[in-house]
Amino acid sequence: MKYYLDITLLPDNEITLGFIWYKVYQQVHIALADNKIAEKSSAIALAFPQYSFTSGKKGDFPLGNKLRIFSPTQEPLDKLDINRWLKRFTDHTHITSVKAVPDNVSEFVCVKRKQFKTNLSRLARRRAKRKGETFEQALQHYASFDDEQSKLPFININSLSKNEQFRLFINQVKVQEENVGEFNCYGLSKEQATVPWF
Repeated sequence: MKYYLDITLLPDNEITLGFIWYKVYQQVHIALADNKIAEKSSAIALAFPQYSFTSGKKGDFPLGNKLRIFSPTQEPLDKLDINRWLKRFTDHTHITSVKAVPDNVSEFVCVKRKQFKTNLSRLARRRAKRKGETFEQALQHYASFDDEQSKLPFININSLSKNEQFRLFINQVKVQEENVGEFNCYGLSKEQATVPWF
């Protein structure tokens, strides 16, 4: 990934940062899907430069207010024309021009979607039947799942294919080496693909 641009989200007293993330990320997802290079694959990747790797202070938005969009060459970003996709949000976004990634980058991040099995009651019923436990014992086994889930930042998003809203949990991990790979139409790594961290 050699080129990038930044989108800064600008909340105000009437519109929360979380709501702007929801609207902007939805449009970015649609733009990536419209510019996909193969079924469910994108040449463009995303990162969150202000991502909080720790739980942070209460009230802080763990994704920050900046989205970075990467591509291997300038052409995919020019073709994406993200300004066109976000023209309804000009009061709440600032989009930079396309720039070259700095040459001295020494760290990278892998940005992936983390999916959780969220129906704990169903899981507990299955475990109780399988292990011969009571429902309460089985439910206790899954008690930590909610804790793990609540620590990762997420964006609410609408699934266009299923016509339902869900939480897109973002797991961004720092790594020391660059790893080339594929990205999905949410701009997230399919396996262990990385983007520069600066």
